[in-house]
Amino acid sequence: MTTIEQQPLYEKICLVTGATAGIGKITATALASQGAELVIHGRNQEKAEITVNQIKAETGNVRVSYLLADFSDLDQVRELAKNFQDRYDCLHLLVNNAGAFFNKRVPTPYGVEMTFLVNHLAPFLLTNLLLETLQDSAPARIVNVSSDGHKQGTMDFDDLGFERGYYGMKAYARSKLA
Repeated sequence: MTTIEQQPLYEKICLVTGATAGIGKITATALASQGAELVIHGRNQEKAEITVNQIKAETGNVRVSYLLADFSDLDQVRELAKNFQDRYDCLHLLVNNAGAFFNKRVPTPYGVEMTFLVNHLAPFLLTNLLLETLQDSAPARIVNVSSDGHKQGTMDFDDLGFERGYYGMKAYARSKLA
């Protein structure tokens, strides 16, 4: 049997956003099972703690932790990057997976619609805040999870936030296209 130290990602540190459910959780579990030191991101502490414990139990990898941030608040995204950098010197893989879908248009204090903020701007900000850490950790990778929804998306820079008529799927598709 292979020990965790013999796994291909043992000396790598990975951060997966939106990792408490769905594709993010599956991705995080796969990375942990390959020996990575894993940091999952979520916005709910209880759910993050449960997910960390599940991943540890399923993979046998005890090097799994979490950081919290709500991607609808860019100050929390900044804090997430700071907290990561305070704890870790390296980042070998950033998986931008966090995302959301809203049936109704939700304006934000940032002057953009919520879907675009959560699905595009917040991951863009996080990536830029962690870019130097990633570069210093080379070889490192950034993976942006999208969906086939981008195929339905169009960019209208004159109405990026759907102020002239909101449709949830079109907003989602635009955010994924971005």
